[in-house]
Amino acid sequence: MTALKQYTRLESLGLWRADGQAQRREVAVCFGDATLIIRDTANRPLTHWSLPAIERLNPNEVPALFAPDDSGDETLEIDDELMIEAIEKVRKALSKRRPKPGRLRGAGLSFSIAAVLALGVLWLPSALRTHTLSAVSQASRASIGATLLGHVQRLTGSVCRSPRGIQALERLKDRALGADSDVRVLIVPEGIATTLALPGGIILMNRALVEDYEDPGVPTGFLIAAELARQSDDPLGHLMKTSGIQATFQLLTTGDMSSATLRDYAEIAVTDKAPPISTDSLIKAFGEAEVSTKPFAFALDITGERTLDLIEADPVDPAQAPLILSDGDWVALQGICGN
Repeated sequence: MTALKQYTRLESLGLWRADGQAQRREVAVCFGDATLIIRDTANRPLTHWSLPAIERLNPNEVPALFAPDDSGDETLEIDDELMIEAIEKVRKALSKRRPKPGRLRGAGLSFSIAAVLALGVLWLPSALRTHTLSAVSQASRASIGATLLGHVQRLTGSVCRSPRGIQALERLKDRALGADSDVRVLIVPEGIATTLALPGGIILMNRALVEDYEDPGVPTGFLIAAELARQSDDPLGHLMKTSGIQATFQLLTTGDMSSATLRDYAEIAVTDKAPPISTDSLIKAFGEAEVSTKPFAFALDITGERTLDLIEADPVDPAQAPLILSDGDWVALQGICGN
């Protein structure tokens, strides 16, 4: 969802303030995939701002003052005219894609809402969620996921990035889910137990899954399990169920959710447990990926007592299984979060 490709390499300096009590500090600002990346002078990422959620606090004034949401606590001051123009152009482009609150998106959606009302779906929250899931576009899912990712990073720390680590993580994802998977896998420093699926095809992994184990089969296994859970329980559906019928109806009629709703949900999501996956489903998925279940099973329970079925029914001989990552890639992945 990189908003405008001509800006993917654009960078500028800025003054960033983490909150209302913090001192401003000089930072480097550049565009990422659906985010504005803010780094310190040593090129270490400090935070990622979701492009769809960015607010301009002082229209038509220079230096421009931006915030990642409507709270205005965290701010970024920029006086580079090209960067200001780029951010404003992206904001306007994204604003045009979104229907204005309170308006329906064309006659087709109007008919859809009428049908929903006629069937009394407003009185049946589960049916309303089901209908909304089928009506929400992929663009809306991606926008919601990007905004939610920005809020989640306040609790988990910024997504870990290193050039070689990112390449190794992409190879791990391809090995676990297949090269044709459009899932984005990101590693965060803390805040989640193992993995967390967000709308828009985003799966977050705790850095401990790559740092605390010597076998790449462990994060590969958790990624396979996370994808199974994501397919069985749509993260957007979980978001709607948690946020309530009003937020769900807003999503159906506008294709969006408020930043406040997503901020509140982020605090719940990081502590929620993933839906349970049957042993049979796990064994089948591991077999299709040609990945042994044993490293995953022993990571869940070091004694193996609670995961004996996964161990005994391992669909792949570990000695014969295709390589997951080269030694160099595994070392690079283990160092993706730096020291």
